[in-house]
Amino acid sequence: MTVSTLPRLTDEEIASFKANGFIAPIKVYEPEQMEALWRAERLRLMDRSAAVYDLDSLSGNTNIANYDRHLDSRMLAEHVFAPEIIGRVSSILGPDVLCWRSEFFPKYPGDEGTDWHQADTFANASGTPQIVWPQNREFGGTITVWTAFTEASIEMGCLQFIPGTHTQMNYDESKEMRYNPGQINAMEKDGGVRRGFFGYDYRELQIDPNWQPEVEKAVSIELRAGESVMFWSTLMHSSHPHVGNTKKMRLGFAARYVPTCVRIYPDTDAIEEYGGSIKLDRYGAALVAGRDEYGHNRLATETTRGFKFPDAR
Repeated sequence: MTVSTLPRLTDEEIASFKANGFIAPIKVYEPEQMEALWRAERLRLMDRSAAVYDLDSLSGNTNIANYDRHLDSRMLAEHVFAPEIIGRVSSILGPDVLCWRSEFFPKYPGDEGTDWHQADTFANASGTPQIVWPQNREFGGTITVWTAFTEASIEMGCLQFIPGTHTQMNYDESKEMRYNPGQINAMEKDGGVRRGFFGYDYRELQIDPNWQPEVEKAVSIELRAGESVMFWSTLMHSSHPHVGNTKKMRLGFAARYVPTCVRIYPDTDAIEEYGGSIKLDRYGAALVAGRDEYGHNRLATETTRGFKFPDAR
């Protein structure tokens, strides 16, 4: 697709994004459209016969099973290529962009919140970088576009950010966290919020063990179904627990984007994190805008079911 014709951030929005590390809301679908799309697709996704990660070979109890369903689902493939998303991402990353990962983030009634965290290389569970920017780049990370497939209110566990924290890492991702899925993290100092991190205590990665996030500066990002928030993964972020008086799940779908100069899963043929591992033999990044003049990464040009990705220009 031609980047110059896509919906782009205004100069004011770019300045705000650079200062705060996020922008929201971005309307991708009307709520009724989102509801209809998801009602149909969630049934199709139960068929994992074409998924790039085989559950039979998946070791450990891990969220990896939720990764990269855009590589077998046409609806999710069209979503990660959505003009409303790609134009805005390209406004920050430049004309040549890859989608390197997508994942679901469900939160059910009674679920705890997610701990405050940042991600630069996404080595935060194994110590092995999953994305590596060129050495001449001062900073890394990914732009995440988190789309509410259902309503995301404070009571249902919406995201929280601490604005302006995306330019300095407070965590050392070269460390390894201890996987303990039975642990319940201590109540945080920001009002006693019950939080966890997929069986880990993210605070084990803190560069300064006495450091505390400035939670008094946090903002909550409530979204209607079909709306997105775009943010740097290096921004301090978390989520509220799901405490709403409803039986409805809160479901977010995150698509992660990097420029084509970034190396994805360098020197590895498997994802190892969160108590599990999976082989990458069927994985490919998707070129969502521009050209790939680097050739660092294996690219997928269609879903495993034969839906061809839109041409990137």
